[in-house]
Amino acid sequence: MKKYINNNTKSKANQKLINETLDILNSVGIPLQDKTERTLERMAICFLAVADVTKDWKDAKENSNLKSRDIITFVNKHFEEKISSGSYDDIRRKDLKLLVLADLIVNSGVNKGSATNDPTRGYALQPDFKKLIVTYKTKDWKKSLDEFNKRRPPLSEILARKRNLEKIPVKLPNGKPLELSVGEHNVLQKAIIEEFLPRFGSDCEVLYIGDTSNKMLHIEEDELKSLNFFELSHDELPDVVAYSRENNWLYLIEAVHSSGPMSETRVLELKKMLIDCKAELIFVTAFLTRTVFKKWMLDVAWETEVWIADNPDHLVHFNGHKFLGAY
Repeated sequence: MKKYINNNTKSKANQKLINETLDILNSVGIPLQDKTERTLERMAICFLAVADVTKDWKDAKENSNLKSRDIITFVNKHFEEKISSGSYDDIRRKDLKLLVLADLIVNSGVNKGSATNDPTRGYALQPDFKKLIVTYKTKDWKKSLDEFNKRRPPLSEILARKRNLEKIPVKLPNGKPLELSVGEHNVLQKAIIEEFLPRFGSDCEVLYIGDTSNKMLHIEEDELKSLNFFELSHDELPDVVAYSRENNWLYLIEAVHSSGPMSETRVLELKKMLIDCKAELIFVTAFLTRTVFKKWMLDVAWETEVWIADNPDHLVHFNGHKFLGAY
């Protein structure tokens, strides 16, 4: 068995049990590399508390349902620790996070509907995992481990699936699907593409959309270059750029969540950068709600359009001699 930690302040019996714990976790695909010895030690002792194991693996229990503060009390008593009771939230956020994500430990919740950071939520071993660990260091271990791993995807797959669930699906006007990362800014960008453009730019092709985690998520470089758009790597790209071939209009759309709208300065800046653009420029600021719009209203430039996602059939027109058009 590999020796994962070597903490000489602990008894040899506790060191041995902690290393056995990490051996088990490694065997079922918990990534242990690139973690400090202290991080691994904390993970192991908190796991041992949930399993109610202090000496022998055959003593493991699946229904301990320990609360965060109970875990701290357990490890302080049995594993020579002095962890503060006030650090109970570290149990959830750090020590048991991977084990809960891997469904090896169940974050059951003593109080039904309690918040994820509620210290009264209880932790218990997943029943199948309990059946596995009681065979550790017995003749049945290898067979039980093989069967357990065959039935369950590795944690890397579980995490990938979780990341995929935390995406906002978007369908471009041409039918191409995209996935944006989670966040209010991208909720608004989804609304721009799926609600604003079908209403006020029905023939538009989306030439650019950035994501908070991928600035160049979707970009039609050839089309933008053919319109004499500015350097594509430039920091001043609007959030969404769409083109109406029928009207030869280029929509420059800002999705306002935390940053500002199409202000006079922003419009002037874009006009200078797009002085050679072959299309007429349409400046649009999008907001999720009228409450957010109210916050930024005084900064919106004249001769631009405002669209509000919770009132999708309407535009707010800031002056000019015609509605939704180039000036």
